[in-house]
Amino acid sequence: MADQDTPNTTPEATDGGQGDMPQVATIAQYIKDLSVESPSAPQVFQWQDQPALDVQFGINGNKVADDVHEVILKVEVNAKSDSGTHFIVDLSYAGLFAFRAFPEDALPPFLLVEAPRMLFPFARQIVAEAVQNMGFPPMLLDPIDFGAAYVAQMEAQQGQAGGDGEPPVGHA
Repeated sequence: MADQDTPNTTPEATDGGQGDMPQVATIAQYIKDLSVESPSAPQVFQWQDQPALDVQFGINGNKVADDVHEVILKVEVNAKSDSGTHFIVDLSYAGLFAFRAFPEDALPPFLLVEAPRMLFPFARQIVAEAVQNMGFPPMLLDPIDFGAAYVAQMEAQQGQAGGDGEPPVGHA
């Protein structure tokens, strides 16, 4: 019975320490809004010119309950040429994230960098399938560096807060 002298190190026995560890869980991912249109169909399928793509993205976060946040990744794709508009895709793809013992200062980077990074592959697939379902070749969005976008946004806010005309820290 040497086992009885050994301390119990099962996850259940050590859970007391884990209650203080920051935890994040994805509750759900879903299409919040999707608009797909080809306003120039059927003529667009006779055009020979290659469209120019304009891709815009945005991130919005909302607190929906205690320790639960919704993050919405908005992707807008416009394909236009001299002949006209080939297609427009407007997607709002969202995720619900639950937090436990999460530091307040770590919440914005998670909501604006990590959550969109986790949502992006699914949004990318939805856009590709929507474009293909309209009769066009599938379009794969280039990866987005959400970390760099977050840093640029923080630097811009610091520059505005300074208001002294000096460039933000890290810029020449």
